[in-house]
Formats: sequence, C-alpha cells, structure tokens
Amino acid sequence: MALQYPRRVDLARLPTPLQFLPRATEKWGQGQRLWVKRDDLSGCLLSGNKVRKLEFLLAHAQDEGCDTLITCGGIQSNHCRATALVAAQAGLSAHLLLRGERPDESDGNYFLDQLAGAHIECIPAAEYLPNLNALLAARQRSYAEQGRKALIIPTGGSDGIGVWGYIAAAQELASDFTEAGITAAHIVTASGSGGTQAGLALGAELHQLPASVWGVNVCDDAAYFDNKIHQDASDWAQRYPGVPQVTLKPRVLDGYVGEGYGKAGPEIFDLIRQLARLEGLVLDPVYTGKAFYGMLQELAQGRFADCQDIVFVHTGGIFGLMAQRQDCF
Repeated sequence: MALQYPRRVDLARLPTPLQFLPRATEKWGQGQRLWVKRDDLSGCLLSGNKVRKLEFLLAHAQDEGCDTLITCGGIQSNHCRATALVAAQAGLSAHLLLRGERPDESDGNYFLDQLAGAHIECIPAAEYLPNLNALLAARQRSYAEQGRKALIIPTGGSDGIGVWGYIAAAQELASDFTEAGITAAHIVTASGSGGTQAGLALGAELHQLPASVWGVNVCDDAAYFDNKIHQDASDWAQRYPGVPQVTLKPRVLDGYVGEGYGKAGPEIFDLIRQLARLEGLVLDPVYTGKAFYGMLQELAQGRFADCQDIVFVHTGGIFGLMAQRQDCF
C-alpha cells in the first residue's frame, strides 16, 4: 500500500539535485564518493530544509482556519525566517519569539524577518529557555482574545506534522540513488531541532532506502536527540493512526558542538572557505559547517568504511553565514 501523505502546500522547488563532489572526494573521500543533496536550493528566500516541513505545517494551519503562525528560535533562526516569509506568501501573520538580545544591526535572517513584516519579540535567554512553552501559549491566548486563531509551530518545525517533509525527501532520495547508481549509502545531516533527522530516519524505513541516516548534533548531546527523534516519530504515529509502524534506532555523531550552539571555531570557518573554493558550495557556521566537519572527521576514522557513497544533506543557512562573515577571513 502506498504511503498516504497529508495535504501540503507547494512552497519548495523540488526535487532538489543530488550533486557529486569530485574535488572534495579527491581531497577527503578516503576512496569513497562524496555527494550533497542540495536542499539549500529548495528556493531563494525559502532556501534550506525548513521549507519542506512548512509545506505540511502551512497546510495544517490553513485547514485549521488559522490566520497567524507563531514560532521561535535563535536571533539568526533559519526556521523563523522561512516561517515569516511563508506566512507573507500565504497572506497570514507571523509572530516570532527570538532567543537573545535585540541586535544592534539588522543582518542575515533577522533582517529578512523584519522585511517580511513579522512581529518580533527578542527574549533574553535566561527567560526564554525555561519558559518557552508558556511564552508561546500566552501569545496564542492573546490572539484568541482578539478573535484570531494562531498555530504554534515548535522550534525548527520539528513535530509529527513537520517530519512529513523529510519522509517525502527520503522518497526523493530513493529516485536520486537509482539515477546515480547508488546501491548503499550513509546519509549525514545536521541535527538542531531533530525534525529533519527524524523525518529522514522514518522515510528511509518507509521507502526502503538503502542507507543509514546519521545526524551531527549542533547543540545538546546524543541522548537528547535520541529522545527527541523518538518523540517526533511518536507524535507522527499518534497524529496519523493509519501510518505503518516503524522502529527507529537514531544514529547521532556527537562531539562537534564546539563551544555551543551558534558558536563555530576556526576549523569550521576554514572548512567553509575550503569547500567554497573547491566546489562552489557554501556552508554556514551554525549547522552545515559543523555537520560537514563532523562527517569528514568520522570518515577519516573509518566510520563509513562499509559503503562507497556518503550523502550530505545540505540544509541551507547561507543567510546566517552573512551575520558571521567577519569570522570567515
């Protein structure tokens, strides 16, 4: 029986290409082939992995009669930027709770949030971190008191609705593999909120993708992501009781967070420069730079020796790089 997807809104430019990296393969491949799934090309302003999730989340909001999308993230959140722009495209309002102090200058994703007309609150981390759920619920109640209906979208769009985006991406990868002649692979992605990895892991099982899915965590630790991926998968199964039962064993490549979320060391910026000059491929210091770096470290240690092909899922983030451009040189 074919998997029945819920309704989605066509937002992303799909399918995104699967691109072979010949010079990166020669430099770092250890005799294996390096590929990149170019989800950074899923759109222009909507570039990156978040738009795949928002296709399903926006459809859900519309079906529920919502006129506002409330979500949250860091000051340079790719997800918040994508949500603000998706809301504008759909004629909805966006309300963003951003973790941290209001920047002195508008740059990167924060600039685009403003440009899209989102209502933005910058909340100090000390208040944001322990109170996030209560803060989101309070904003939702406030809209209800005004006779409006708001949907709360969790961090990164990572829940049982959002995971459909990468369940569908796994189906897309199955076609990519056939075309590229890939019969077995390791798939590596950045894990920040867990939803992309959860969707890919579910999709790999549902679509019988000949691949293992690995997440390089850019915050928290392996135990957190093991729990979060199971939570998202459980939420998915509860929301959609007719879906097949799937058993997951999340694979997390821990140890590459560095000094913390959004904080990249010189080795990450060095890699960003090298890959841009080798392949014309641009990573960011928050997600893809750390994930690609972690993948190369694990590759050098023999982690992926049982497969010829390593596929990196490029989840975007170029606008966040603009806000840290001073560290690139």
